[in-house]
Amino acid sequence: MANEAKPCPCDIGDKIDYGGLGEEVQIEHIKAYVVKPPASEKAIVVIQDIYGWQLPNTRYMADMLSANGYIAICPDFFVGKEPWSPSHDWSTFQQWLEDKKPTDIKKEVDVVLKYLKEQCGVKHIGVVGFCWGGVATHYIALQYQEIKAGVSVYGIVREREDRFDLKSPTLFIFAENDAVIPLDQVTTLEARLKEKCTADFQVKIFPKQTHGFVHRKREDINPDDKSYIEEARRDMINWLNKYM
Repeated sequence: MANEAKPCPCDIGDKIDYGGLGEEVQIEHIKAYVVKPPASEKAIVVIQDIYGWQLPNTRYMADMLSANGYIAICPDFFVGKEPWSPSHDWSTFQQWLEDKKPTDIKKEVDVVLKYLKEQCGVKHIGVVGFCWGGVATHYIALQYQEIKAGVSVYGIVREREDRFDLKSPTLFIFAENDAVIPLDQVTTLEARLKEKCTADFQVKIFPKQTHGFVHRKREDINPDDKSYIEEARRDMINWLNKYM
């Protein structure tokens, strides 16, 4: 996998000057970005990558989901702790990650689900996550029966026996040329899911793409990648529409 000097070579991607269409709210102990269509009983929890809940690219994805009829909420799963920055030393990444584990989010997930059901009148909830959030999405799909659908976008694959019995239908999106996630790990994930998983799932690898392509690459300035970016985003929406 990635070497120790740069354990997660995660490029922040194309700069996007995007303010967002939603608003920031306080939900008990965490802040969140929320964007709502005119009326909806369906919501998607959008889970950030290592660059945090305020990354414009992630808010752009939340707004895209809202435009497709979903309340979209992007909580600060780091709970006020500093997100990763391109200026940080990659050799300190594991230390930075120590108190931000994507599988240690149950308290925050429970708060967000309660808010969506009690304050927004939501009856159907899905989850979409990118990078760090892709791992978190995989975790939630294993833990929460009430989640109707999940889309894990280039979440690092953890090989443990309890990682394959999904409770929610989950789409896994990966990039062929991902420096973070070797393809043999993706192949193993798919094989184990076929053995152990009873929920619907799909594992899809996008050719010629790199880590972050779905939300960190701008389709308007990457003509060679545009069709893959747009296809992955369509797949995400179609998967949610199918199960939500």
